[in-house]
Amino acid sequence: MICPICKKGETSVVDSRPTEDGTTIRRRRLCICGQRFTTFERVQFRELVVIKKNGRKSTFDREKLSKSIYVALKKRPIDTETIEKFISNISRSLEELGQSEISSNTIGTMVMEGLKELDPVAYVRFASVYRNFREEKDFVQFVDKIDVFKKR
Repeated sequence: MICPICKKGETSVVDSRPTEDGTTIRRRRLCICGQRFTTFERVQFRELVVIKKNGRKSTFDREKLSKSIYVALKKRPIDTETIEKFISNISRSLEELGQSEISSNTIGTMVMEGLKELDPVAYVRFASVYRNFREEKDFVQFVDKIDVFKKR
């Protein structure tokens, strides 16, 4: 494993343990430069291809999914472990569909449905980017249609 600090490949594993849901191995590593960092090892059943709205295809990138979810949940009272579990559940659900090609719409819908339950503010944030809100009225119309805020 290459050290993210010095970029050398001479690291050793100091500690390994499974995550709570048992789908990932967390490894603490030590580089010869003295820096410690964490890596995660996951099972990948198949290579997933995402079909974008414009028809282009690209390899599914868990990190890209993760970044968009973390942006939506920024400064929200959700702990990192819960977020990582949420991301793992989405990834696993996509793999369990049994398809090698998945539309970006399917992924976006899964994320939105999950965020709706996890955090209503993050749900609206994600929707604003995913559905490309351009004006204030777009937000108002969207929030008026959903009942997430009415329950609380």
